[in-house]
Amino acid sequence: MTETASRPTVSQAPTAPEPRARRFRSELGYLLSGLPLGLAAFTVAVTGAALGVSTLVVWVGLPILAGTLRAARSLANRERRRVTAVTGRPMPSRHPLPSGTGWAGTLRAVRDPRPWRDLVHPVVAFPLQVTTFSVALTWTLGGIGELLYATWSWSLPRGDGNQGLAELVFDTSSRAADIGFNTAIGVFLLATAVPVVRALAGLQTRLAVALLTDDRAA
Repeated sequence: MTETASRPTVSQAPTAPEPRARRFRSELGYLLSGLPLGLAAFTVAVTGAALGVSTLVVWVGLPILAGTLRAARSLANRERRRVTAVTGRPMPSRHPLPSGTGWAGTLRAVRDPRPWRDLVHPVVAFPLQVTTFSVALTWTLGGIGELLYATWSWSLPRGDGNQGLAELVFDTSSRAADIGFNTAIGVFLLATAVPVVRALAGLQTRLAVALLTDDRAA
């Protein structure tokens, strides 16, 4: 009688999900840092492209465009690293631009279609970055400010012509109603901050993935 030794099946433990607080901080940091970084990338992309295209007729624009595309490639790779950090899904960097010397190498770099997508991204993404930055900052800091309204509302001017939000909505001058109403707004903003920030970060990262994904990258 032959006994067949059965090898126990080893089940891999599921990867522990990222703590909610850490993920929220990561997404909020991604949104808040997106505006200054996006402004720098937008300035480089628009200025370089406009200068390069406008001077193509005298051939000066060709090296300017090539340099702008290389800068756009570097900025796009930085955005890929940011998206990888916030989503946990890697976005490989693009292959280097075609190399070469002289006008032939510069022309090959400009004719490569991939860096043009890197150049388009900051132009398209900048309006969204302004919006997500403003909403995320207002939602979180505004929520904290409203939650602590009772501690600083004394500094607001009172009297004729200086109506609070509760007085405008409910037509009451009660200080208790004013504090309660604003505190409730703060509770609502902070209670919904996690899904709102996650949705905003999702919009911004999906745009980056759509424009900056390089299927040919290693």
